[in-house]
Amino acid sequence: MKLIKDYELVVGLEVHVELSTESKIFCSCPTAFGAEPNTQVYPVCMGLPGAMPFLNKKVVEYAVKAGLSTNCEINSFSRCDRKHYFYPDLPKAYQISQFDIPICRGGWIDIGNKRIGITRIHIEEDAGKLIHHPLNGTMIDCNRCGVPLLEIVSEPDISSPEEAEAYVKKLRSVLVYAGVSDCKMNEGALRCDVNLSVKKIGQSRLGVRTEIKNLNSFAFIRKAIEAEYIRQVNTLERGGQIIRETLRFDTDTGKVYTMRAKEDAADYRFFPEPDLPPIILTVDQIDGIRPQLPELPDSRKKRYSEQFGISDYDADVLVSNRTVADWFEAVAEMSKYPKIAANLTISQLFRLLPADIEEIPLSPAAMAEIADMSGDGEINSSVTKKVLDEAYMRGTSPREYVRENDLAQINDPSVIQATVYRVLSENPALIADYRSGKTNVKKMLMGLCMKLTHGKADPVKMNELLEKLLNSEE
Repeated sequence: MKLIKDYELVVGLEVHVELSTESKIFCSCPTAFGAEPNTQVYPVCMGLPGAMPFLNKKVVEYAVKAGLSTNCEINSFSRCDRKHYFYPDLPKAYQISQFDIPICRGGWIDIGNKRIGITRIHIEEDAGKLIHHPLNGTMIDCNRCGVPLLEIVSEPDISSPEEAEAYVKKLRSVLVYAGVSDCKMNEGALRCDVNLSVKKIGQSRLGVRTEIKNLNSFAFIRKAIEAEYIRQVNTLERGGQIIRETLRFDTDTGKVYTMRAKEDAADYRFFPEPDLPPIILTVDQIDGIRPQLPELPDSRKKRYSEQFGISDYDADVLVSNRTVADWFEAVAEMSKYPKIAANLTISQLFRLLPADIEEIPLSPAAMAEIADMSGDGEINSSVTKKVLDEAYMRGTSPREYVRENDLAQINDPSVIQATVYRVLSENPALIADYRSGKTNVKKMLMGLCMKLTHGKADPVKMNELLEKLLNSEE
């Protein structure tokens, strides 16, 4: 995104992540997604009188894992607080969260060559869901009330929509690796609030900040930031003032609109939750969680580059999704050509996979076989694509498919030479065009050569011979 009239963009993000626990944060209700409305509720999450909360131990463990994975300091002492605010879909009319003493603070993650600071990570309970019906009015589904959340608050270190998107993608990848959440944005397991202000380049004082609530896709995060940046700059250029307010992003119009005036901490009337004791973690407890973490994306990326000789970019693409990375590791163990396997995964397999990858139909053994046949020169690039598609769609054995359909690469120099000579002898006009400066006709001649061999010839050898003969004086 280009800056408008030298106005800088300053963004901090609040990312809300639903934890993959089997029960809620303060009661034993299940957390399964998609259950019938109001079937996963008990007295605690419904806020019934006399119901007492009890903290889910797994939530604390997952919060520590998330903190360690994002280079945070883990507080040995933290506590839960009541946040008083009217939620139509939170029956007890306050939320149990953490205020001044969160469980994690002071971390960071890297995106490319830039480090984005993480101010804090705290635990809290989710609210329910309002369902607006044109005939029945507004209905409430309380199943999500009390589902455990992490709120991950970044420093205002983000300077563009692209950086914001990269940060959320990287954060999502880290949390999935750590095993604390599936981060399925289509199910609301990861949502983002954007805090945004603008200022003139070189100006030290930050502008007035607005907040855009509940963005649930990477594209919407990027588009919402772009829309609010333009709105704020245009307002200032017209001599207007930015008001501190909470906004919604309209995905249909691509514009933001006002929800309400922005609250300050005092408006929430935080105070320590009287029904829950403080969270006290010993060094031994924290150190006991640390070994449970898997190898995280940055470490895996470095190892892939060193071990398999692939580029930093390719390694970054492979490790961005744990399902893909685990699958590729299995391929690399079986193949003589892990670098070719990496290239095929990125250039060919990704076009077949759904956006939200949970399972890869192509077996690691099949991909290793395809990579080895390609690396050994048994099949060329066009056949490789055809074989990969067949193995992915139908589970066909790659080697058997090549043999049964006579797709093995033609490497015999005499066959390649005879093919090129035949095409050139039949197309003297094209040769004349090439030698008069119309070099694009070489592609046409190459196509004719490959057609004669049914696409099975070694294209590199074919191209080398064709170019040599076209540029000869004979």
